[in-house]
Amino acid sequence: MKLQILKALVLLCVLTTPVFAQEEQKANPERYTAHNKGKFFIYWGGNRESYTKSDINFSGNGYNYTLYNVEAHDKPKGWNIDYVNPCRMTIPQTNARIGYYISDHYSIGLGVDHMKYVMTQGKTVRMNGYIDLPEGEAGAAFNGTYNNVPVVLTEDFLTFEHTDGLNFVNVGVSRIDDFSKYIGITNTDIVQLNLTEGIYGGFLYPKTNATVLSKRRHDDFHVSGYGISVEAGINITLFKHFFILGEFRSGYINMPDIRTTYQGADRASQHFSYFQKMLSVGGIFRL
Repeated sequence: MKLQILKALVLLCVLTTPVFAQEEQKANPERYTAHNKGKFFIYWGGNRESYTKSDINFSGNGYNYTLYNVEAHDKPKGWNIDYVNPCRMTIPQTNARIGYYISDHYSIGLGVDHMKYVMTQGKTVRMNGYIDLPEGEAGAAFNGTYNNVPVVLTEDFLTFEHTDGLNFVNVGVSRIDDFSKYIGITNTDIVQLNLTEGIYGGFLYPKTNATVLSKRRHDDFHVSGYGISVEAGINITLFKHFFILGEFRSGYINMPDIRTTYQGADRASQHFSYFQKMLSVGGIFRL
């Protein structure tokens, strides 16, 4: 009799355990936002930049000179429909990235920072080097040897922009940490606040708009150098699948091979640091 009672109790436990487990899961459901591993994300947004001063070297047939401490700025579009117009999305300064979470906290991603760099006209800078062009050729009016000579950056002497894109094509790793509970948010499937950090590296693929010594400009994309950047920001995820991302980025760009004019030997080189502010919208999902 005791053996039969024991068997009955074991059978009762086996049959009722799934029921209690289901009831517990209903009472404490695991949220979609509790785990990120295996999810994909994509975002699109706009940016603003500030740049450090840089020394720019220009060289070609008949000239080789360096301009020191050249100032530059970005070229903002402001709040504009172009950010969402498929035919004009490359006109403003933008950021795009697609990535995959390899764990709950870490993701790998591929992105493009479409920045714009404009040399500030009208400034006086120091110049070293020489210009020795044939008489009658464009730019020959500036012939001479320069040794720390102050020159004014007039349009007939130089215009220099990466405005068809200071395009930074990069790959990298980013981290995300949920801090919702620290500010009293309990249902993260509705609203979730995350801290983000990342580090990226890649190459520069600009379409440089430069008029050097009145020569006709080179008008094509060209791999010009490399860059690295770090970032930190806040991710606000809404209703599990949509997010707003605000970030600050700081980076270093080195471009030793910038195409400037239609003549193949003409080149420029420069390196500088930058600081970027970015605001993007995106989505996160599982396939």
